[in-house]
Amino acid sequence: MARVLVLQHVAAEPLGVLDPMLRARGHRVRYINFARDPEARPDLKRYQAMIVLGGPMQVGDSRRHPHLLTECRLIEQALHDDIPVLGICLGGQLLAHVLDARVGPCEPPEIGWYELHPTEHTDDDPVLTPLDNPHPVFQWHHWGFECPRDAVPVATSIESGCQAFRTNDNAWGFQFHLELDQRLIHRWLTLPFYRENLANSGLPKTPDDIEADTRRHLPDTLELADQVFSAWLDQLESPRQRIILASR
Repeated sequence: MARVLVLQHVAAEPLGVLDPMLRARGHRVRYINFARDPEARPDLKRYQAMIVLGGPMQVGDSRRHPHLLTECRLIEQALHDDIPVLGICLGGQLLAHVLDARVGPCEPPEIGWYELHPTEHTDDDPVLTPLDNPHPVFQWHHWGFECPRDAVPVATSIESGCQAFRTNDNAWGFQFHLELDQRLIHRWLTLPFYRENLANSGLPKTPDDIEADTRRHLPDTLELADQVFSAWLDQLESPRQRIILASR
């Protein structure tokens, strides 16, 4: 059993399908919601894993959102202390930023369903190995990341290049959203902020277009999500992590 720290930025972007998977394995989940408590300073020494979720802010918004600096320090500490990390969307960008990779605007932004491709390293990756063929995944981001210099690229896309990387053998950054189910995607497409964000993106898509794509792609993508997240959860229960946990 591990204690997992989850860094959340807005209520509409929770763990999604990953939450019940964590709890089913007996792990204890602690959310830190920076929208509610921007001054939070969690102590990572109490946890054995960390997940950094997505959010509407950008890596460079630390003046408006100083908690981003707190998160970067937590990521640095997790990498130093060999604590498993999963960064999703903004979380993946923060992980890339800590590793000195370029994080910046992608033109055009990616909102909706896009094809994710394996790389030459995907077959050997303990988490993304289920991605054995190009597969549609859900995206919602205006910024993206390059693969950090000492990291391994494990997924890519034609539109924006690096989509996932692994570093330290136990930290992964994902640009895409495997954690979303139909309820959460529908919620995003009905909330005013997200609808306005889509309308201002310049993309030739409507919420109805994305809903239709979701009905077509989501069932198979949920299967991929189950395999990928199960593999990441296996990292929390590996002999290596049990030794680290026992030493704390």
